[in-house]
Amino acid sequence: MRNVVLYTLMSLDGAVEEPDRYFPEFDKETDAYEARVIGTQDTALLGRHMYDEWSRYWPTSDNQPFADFINNVPKYVITSSPLTTGWTNATAATSTPADLIAELKAQPGGDIGVHGSIDLARSMLREGLIDQLSLAIAPTLSGVGRRLFDADLFGDGDARRLELVEATRTSSGALLVDYRLRVAQA
Repeated sequence: MRNVVLYTLMSLDGAVEEPDRYFPEFDKETDAYEARVIGTQDTALLGRHMYDEWSRYWPTSDNQPFADFINNVPKYVITSSPLTTGWTNATAATSTPADLIAELKAQPGGDIGVHGSIDLARSMLREGLIDQLSLAIAPTLSGVGRRLFDADLFGDGDARRLELVEATRTSSGALLVDYRLRVAQA
């Protein structure tokens, strides 16, 4: 079965916006982790803002292995308006994330990655559409920036239990953590 994997870079205090501020460069373990995470994915989901930003940056980037992955993988952009910039294998998905995920999971294939796209990631977490979190956590306190996990994420005050799949400390002090989301609430 295909899993929906949210891969994100974050500071230790949870900022996920502008990762260059807290993750200026990867060490060899973080590079290998990213390659492993994207190596299982054959589909990517992006929010509209991230698509607009990335469609101008990644087609000319040589930042590997992510550039080859994101430039070639089929990309579904959750949006209510037509895409105005072209990018290889990009499709505007006007259905709801839940409907799109159900459709994609019914097809054979690898994991479905959610990259960047803070608003999309938060809404998918809220709706229970994420199967796994793959987090590269920098040894940095950002102090500013939007958070993936904040007080109003779920709105019901209930904790969500996670199952640790794997955790690794890198030579630069970053943490690479994979969690499987459990269906039942704690």
